[in-house]
Amino acid sequence: MGKSKNNKFRRPQFNADGLSVTAVKEVEDDPNEFCDGVDTPAGELLEKLQSPSADMREFACASISRVVQQSQTIPAFLQRDAVRRLGPLLLDRSLAVRETSTGALRNLSACGGHEVCEDMVKQDVMTPLTALLRECCAAFETSPTFSLDQKDPVEDVANEAVNLLWNLCESSSQALSVFNKAGLLDVLLQCLERHTRNIKLALSAAHCLHTVTEDNAELQCSMNVTVLGSLESVLLSSEPAMAHILLRTLAAGSMWNLKSSLPTARQAQTLNALVATLSQCLELDAGVLIPQLRQAEVSRNAAATETGEDDHEAAAEDMAVEEEGQQRNGKANKMNKDISDLVPRDKEELREATALLTAQQTSLEIIVNMCCSDDPSDDEWEEASSSDESEICPDSLAEGNTSLLSPLCLSAEVHVGLVNHNIPEKVLTKTHFPSSEAMDVCFHNPTWKILIKKMHLVQYRALTCLHNMLSTMDAESLGGAASLQAVAQHLSTLVFSFPEIPKDEDFLEAVTGAMRSLLQIIASMKITQCFTPQQLISLCEAATRCDVVSVRVNALAILGITGSTLAKEKGTAETLQMIGNALLQVATKDANLVVCGEALDALFDVFADGDEAERAAKNINLLSVLKALQPVFKAKIRKEGKGKYSPEQLCVLDNIKVNLRRFIGYLETVVKKLQ
Repeated sequence: MGKSKNNKFRRPQFNADGLSVTAVKEVEDDPNEFCDGVDTPAGELLEKLQSPSADMREFACASISRVVQQSQTIPAFLQRDAVRRLGPLLLDRSLAVRETSTGALRNLSACGGHEVCEDMVKQDVMTPLTALLRECCAAFETSPTFSLDQKDPVEDVANEAVNLLWNLCESSSQALSVFNKAGLLDVLLQCLERHTRNIKLALSAAHCLHTVTEDNAELQCSMNVTVLGSLESVLLSSEPAMAHILLRTLAAGSMWNLKSSLPTARQAQTLNALVATLSQCLELDAGVLIPQLRQAEVSRNAAATETGEDDHEAAAEDMAVEEEGQQRNGKANKMNKDISDLVPRDKEELREATALLTAQQTSLEIIVNMCCSDDPSDDEWEEASSSDESEICPDSLAEGNTSLLSPLCLSAEVHVGLVNHNIPEKVLTKTHFPSSEAMDVCFHNPTWKILIKKMHLVQYRALTCLHNMLSTMDAESLGGAASLQAVAQHLSTLVFSFPEIPKDEDFLEAVTGAMRSLLQIIASMKITQCFTPQQLISLCEAATRCDVVSVRVNALAILGITGSTLAKEKGTAETLQMIGNALLQVATKDANLVVCGEALDALFDVFADGDEAERAAKNINLLSVLKALQPVFKAKIRKEGKGKYSPEQLCVLDNIKVNLRRFIGYLETVVKKLQ
């Protein structure tokens, strides 16, 4: 087989820290009435933005902020020039209007998706936003000193503004360019440095910084000792609260993004602090902590009831959160954005649990990227193909010499850091199913249900992380043969312990990638593995029904690795026939050329050499099937290629086309020999 794809994790499209919400009870919740008519509520609210009354402007902004969370209402506002009407209010005389107008634009950007964000930038929303951020930071220096339990209204405005900036920079390269040219990095650092008094603002700034530092060559040039010092001060802080753990994790991610700017003398020390931060985060057991946090919430509510505090409002808020979550799971969530972290302010323990899971997910995503080669070729196959032009040539094909292991690409410093902090072991722990106790807590409490998806995401990210570590670290660093066999047994339990193979696409993508990498290293070491060919064929059959191309590709690669190993053993012809038939079924029927190419690539591996392979190839009429397929495959590349596939994909497909011709020639010599 060719090289297994290294999955580089990209930042999620939109923030995961929850949307701004100002509850406006007077606004009708029927979204349909915002979609039609001339004098619609959307038009009326936008007209109120021009009111001379600050209270009326605030009411209108807050109402818009709430309504646009139902994404079907957004066109009605955009058609009436909502962005240009809201933009000037970012600099309104009233701080309350500044906060609610920025919150409305923030929600519009998060719920509207990439196109809305791009449109907002084209309408020059970055100009008032930049001015607002500058004014907020200037006010930090001159505003009255607030105690830690007092709210600073300027910080509330800044928090909304930073979240809006985050969404825009995530979706628009033009917004990112403005960020760079306007020098807004300093603004984020000022917000970050307020973590000792306003963790919410600092977290928003850290999320934004983590986003804007990724693949931003222009920003790298503006790095200096002050910037790195600010990040290091956060990285080395020691507050135990989950929000601060998340803050340190995000600072670690930004530091990794800026690694090329680190002074040589500080690289080793900074890298060690970075990996230590990730390690400490992954040490925490969400399965234990979530039930504890829920119990703390129950105790606090009981104490509040005993002291006569009214808990009806909290209960009403719980219901509101649940209702909004249900709305988002319906039509409003069609854009596949995670905006479910709408946590009421009094839900301290739930916020802690959310911060913990977000920190662990982010830590795993950072490790995924640390275990990626910087070689651009890793991402050339958008949906992952294992073929590589340099890896399958006529000579190696004829000799049955196929490379099963991708070259190690970790730097010595990263490798040592990951091993010294037991990162592989901690990642493997996170690949287990979410704790049943934690899941029960979430299932039985409506406001805690938002954590279920997050617990699964941590597992999926850990599996992707495992895949990359298996692809880039040597077997000894991963614990040797015994540990690899234990990993194989664990993955077998994840996939095959149910009556049917799980159908969740994110899970399948992550787990098949991990299995693929594991089987590559096991095959190269000639270690006995616990998956039966029948299990892997059933996985392939399940994968072919999955819409995600990379799932199908991974499953085919797994069959190819298994078959090429079996071909070297005696008495395996019948099993090879089963594998061959499964691969041919995909190669001849899948509509995606990348998947067809992977199936052919796997066939080349399985039937490249050996008496058992030759016997199996004859029994399934492999030569005649491939001869019939060859002109069809060539025609599809010619007709569909340029319109549907990237130049890199076409290059690999052309290579497979050449190898198909050569492989047919090889099979013809085999048939003559057997006659």
